[in-house]
Amino acid sequence: MDDVLQKYLPDLAVAPCFTLIQQHGVHLKIVSHRVTRHGDYRKLPNGLHQITVNASLNKYRFLITLVHEIAHLVAFEKYGRFIKPHGLEWKNTFQHMMIPFIRPEIFPSKLLPIIANHFKNPKASSSTDARLSIALKAFDIEERKNNYVFELPIGSTFRLYNGRLFKKGKKRVKRYECIELSTGRLYLFQPNAEVELIHDAHIEPPF
Repeated sequence: MDDVLQKYLPDLAVAPCFTLIQQHGVHLKIVSHRVTRHGDYRKLPNGLHQITVNASLNKYRFLITLVHEIAHLVAFEKYGRFIKPHGLEWKNTFQHMMIPFIRPEIFPSKLLPIIANHFKNPKASSSTDARLSIALKAFDIEERKNNYVFELPIGSTFRLYNGRLFKKGKKRVKRYECIELSTGRLYLFQPNAEVELIHDAHIEPPF
């Protein structure tokens, strides 16, 4: 297992992650890319703790995702199965479990302050923290082919991975109002949502 982890994690994170996996009886499955999630945790009917993580993640997002999912397991085991999945118990568990990893030997120096700020109050997904998500994306191996919503000009048309078309509107406090063209319904998009620009225009400054 540690040989496998070597491929997906920063070098100095391999041993402590392997210890966590052994300590908590995790059956780790590294799976193909999923658009809607980076990873998940399930307790199977046979009692096995199964965690899946996308193989497509870069090493830093893979580490955060793996610890995120193990924190679900630990929080449920400690506080019971009826806690909120991303409630206070999980947040405290996740924070505590990430502390040993938030150091310059594991994360690049330009990521550390952004990660430290994120873990003051960790979100349900690293993708919902726009600044962290964009900072992590810079370490992806594959070149980014799409645009972030915040990069697009107001009034531009864009397409999601599932083919749905939207028109970008004004920014609220953190998210952007976007109208689905086929239904006229209003949706709010995170600034770091990746989309395909259909109708080009002038690029507005970052959020």
